[in-house]
Amino acid sequence: MNFHPLFRLLRMNWNQLLSLKRFGDTETRHRHLQDETRLGFEVDYDRIIFSDSFRSLQDKTQVIPLSDADFVHTRLTHSLEVSVVGRSLGRIVGQAILQKHPELAQDGYKFNDFGAIVAAASLAHDIGNPPFGHSGERAIGDFFKNGDGRQYKMHLDKAQWQDLVSFEGNANGLKIVSESKQGVTGGLRLSYATLGAFMKYPKVSIPVKKSKHIAEKKFGVFQSDIPFFKELVTELGLKPIREGENVYYRHPLAFLVEAADDICYSIIDFEDGINLGLIPEDKALEYLLNLVRENLITEKYHALKTQKDRVSYLRALAIQSLIFEAAHVFIENETAILAGNFSHSLLDKCRYEVQLNDIINISVEKMYRSKEVIEKELTGYRVLTNLLNVFITAVNNNFENQTTGFDQLVLELLPEEYNTNQEALYDRIMGVCTFVASMSDRYAILLHSKIK
Repeated sequence: MNFHPLFRLLRMNWNQLLSLKRFGDTETRHRHLQDETRLGFEVDYDRIIFSDSFRSLQDKTQVIPLSDADFVHTRLTHSLEVSVVGRSLGRIVGQAILQKHPELAQDGYKFNDFGAIVAAASLAHDIGNPPFGHSGERAIGDFFKNGDGRQYKMHLDKAQWQDLVSFEGNANGLKIVSESKQGVTGGLRLSYATLGAFMKYPKVSIPVKKSKHIAEKKFGVFQSDIPFFKELVTELGLKPIREGENVYYRHPLAFLVEAADDICYSIIDFEDGINLGLIPEDKALEYLLNLVRENLITEKYHALKTQKDRVSYLRALAIQSLIFEAAHVFIENETAILAGNFSHSLLDKCRYEVQLNDIINISVEKMYRSKEVIEKELTGYRVLTNLLNVFITAVNNNFENQTTGFDQLVLELLPEEYNTNQEALYDRIMGVCTFVASMSDRYAILLHSKIK
């Protein structure tokens, strides 16, 4: 197919997108010079998994609150599963891309590189999420929009205020993995390729515009991180959606990270709901069978005697089917994705869209709106808003040399790495938000009960 020269100019290119550069590099890292026993993209995975922020996910809620049931997923187990699915997606797509773009193989790239990038980005995809699931994000935003945090609005500009009232775990994740601190420059110093794949929403919080493009569904960059964000998108060659607004088309591999997350949360959360008895087995098996009927080995299925084994078998088949389908959609639309002309998630365009929507709808009805989940969300609102109020008050009083004895005790609980004694009010508040968002569910509840 022949493309207009302008179209070629506007397309992103894989040589830039697969950049091995890390923050602070002064020389180019070439793929063919990499040590195959410790490949740069694989180092990214190691750095994430050994980080404090990743380890805290073991005590953060996925959907169902942490309980005595040993099969309920946490953010950590979810992230590990997403990374496994992401690795498979990346490898399948990588094979096709290397066949289509043989110059990449000449530069030393291999299909496993794509798997390593997507696996690392998938591993980190929830690293910035607050405790108590997505309700934690809403609780932080609501504190500023409707709670005691409203008093700070007049002292912040419009963009800074938008960061707070629509606090976003994706943007907080970018801050965690890339923010320089005293003695630690560049955060985890991940490769720019992995950081690009990590950014599902490469845009700032403002302007807030309704858009049908998937890259603008949410935002992924706080105002404080714009300088590094600009360096990152320039190195990767990401193309702006609109000039002058700090909003860009996605790194193509971000579509695979999103697909891996979608596959896991829709299928594995559904499995949790079945095992907990929130979703009736007969209805659940019907929905899963509709998704995997083409690949089902009937004799094997009927030989399984327990509900858990039957559900596990169907879950594995469902994930396998969706991996190959998502990879197929990506490969078929690779040219459009490089041009920024693919505006949907991969699963929204797959042949299993109807079956997936059925599964998601019953999960919402039977599980996401269950009494246990709603009680967790109520707890999250109360705990997080109170913690924000106490710590932001103490930090601001300290800056103004007006600390009370209570404030001084509160500040003793603030870890050294959160530098909240900064000149700008926005930076002080954001430091507290990042600290509170880093807490596990149990630690947030424990700290709240002690302070109260």
